[in-house]
Amino acid sequence: MEQTPFSQDTPPIAPPPLPPAPPIITPPPPGRPRKSRGWMIIAIILGFFLLFSVFGNFAQLGSRALGIRSHNFKAASAREVGPKLDEWILEDNDSRNKIAVINVDGIISSHAGDQAGNGMVELIKAQLDRASEDDRVKAVILKVDSPGGEVMASDQINKAIHRFENDDSGDPTPHRGKPVVCSMGSLAASGGYYISAPCRWIVADDLTLTGSIGVIMHGYNYRGLMDKVGIAPMTFKSGKFKDMLSPDRSTNDIPPEERAMVQSLIDETFRKFKGVVRDGRSAAHEKNKNEGHALKPDWESLADGRVLSGTQAIEAGFVDQLGDFDDAVDKAEEITGITKANLIVYQERYDISNFLSMFGESGKSHDIKLDFGMDAPHLQPGCLYFLSPSFVNY
Repeated sequence: MEQTPFSQDTPPIAPPPLPPAPPIITPPPPGRPRKSRGWMIIAIILGFFLLFSVFGNFAQLGSRALGIRSHNFKAASAREVGPKLDEWILEDNDSRNKIAVINVDGIISSHAGDQAGNGMVELIKAQLDRASEDDRVKAVILKVDSPGGEVMASDQINKAIHRFENDDSGDPTPHRGKPVVCSMGSLAASGGYYISAPCRWIVADDLTLTGSIGVIMHGYNYRGLMDKVGIAPMTFKSGKFKDMLSPDRSTNDIPPEERAMVQSLIDETFRKFKGVVRDGRSAAHEKNKNEGHALKPDWESLADGRVLSGTQAIEAGFVDQLGDFDDAVDKAEEITGITKANLIVYQERYDISNFLSMFGESGKSHDIKLDFGMDAPHLQPGCLYFLSPSFVNY
């Protein structure tokens, strides 16, 4: 009997083996969270600055004790109160004589303008004191590039320069009586000219804008806007003029007596301005003999707030010479009778204490200032200013 392929005698075919099961992958156990080390980095940085400050203070004390002087830096004693100044060489002419350069840039103000809380007035006074105490400083050059500023601050700087030049402080210790030569920059108007007037010699570029002799009081009245939005002010006062210069009154409610009083304050300050110009220029011309320029007889006709160029100013007798900073240096050397002098500047000293004071002072806000290349006018309502009108309307 013929057997078929599927007969009973054919052995069964084994099934193919199953593939092995895939291995079970177990995820690793989560690691321990890493601790933040930011505080360690901050502590290291603060420690570095602290060590650097301590090392710098010891180095300055040692240099003063041993009389060490480097080529580009000269240590100087710090003021106990006020700005702490160090002397830097601006131009080294290998001379024992020195001429100190003091810069007046921007709006003249009495408000604190640096990290240490010192204002422009305090800083300029401190520099004049340092120059008066140094026998090797023979003259001061006042570099002015300012549209003016506060009346009080301008007057304080004016008086400080006058005392420095004329030795009328009554203090026998400082060696005062040294000439101050003014070097005008692109702008030395209003208060900028007020502080220049007492200088022994004034140098201006022919394109310098100066003059603008006058006083301004600036403010806004927003009563009309209040009426539009339905806001009415409520004022309780002890006297008729207690709300003088209030910006929320209608201009029709300002009595004529109040307008006359405000104008009287401005006129009084204006007379003071003209007196400063007259006295300063007359004293300088007397010292300069036949040199320089005296005020023209009709100079007060130009004291109406107008801005003058350097060329117009020299014709009116407001300045003595057309030139630049180098010409001012040459004139200072000529007046003092020296041939060459080292030019120096006084710079404020900043250390870790100025930085840490920001965190140690309570109840005081610290502003972050951005420099956009110009000073924005911050005019306080009710305050008098020696300020160029062109700057107010900028």
